[in-house]
Amino acid sequence: MQKVYDFLKTAETYYLATVEGDQPRVRPFGTMLMFEGKLYIQTGKIKPVSKQIEANPKVEICAMKGGEWIRVAGKLVEDDRIEARQAMLDGYPSLQSMYKADDGNTVVYYFKDAEATISGFTHAPEVIKF
Repeated sequence: MQKVYDFLKTAETYYLATVEGDQPRVRPFGTMLMFEGKLYIQTGKIKPVSKQIEANPKVEICAMKGGEWIRVAGKLVEDDRIEARQAMLDGYPSLQSMYKADDGNTVVYYFKDAEATISGFTHAPEVIKF
């Protein structure tokens, strides 16, 4: 999982895919945290993406850097502990002007039963399960 985290952190932006009914939805994200041995993302509960994750927690993210790309598929699980939300905000101080750990809006999710595939034009895909 460390390799997946490092890839996503250095790529800086990844794209999160969800579904809304039968329509795929994809948008850029930048928050990524390794906390207590799990890979976390963050958003706001009032955003459509949060509602889509609640309706169907199966998601996929994709990012590219250099000549490699990564896809991470899995289920997102909400962690409603204030410690998890605060850890995310501590890792991204710029978010603290928009979010607070106890604001009722900040939500963090961790990946469960995830599979990452790192691919490149010059090498075979590498699969990492976590």
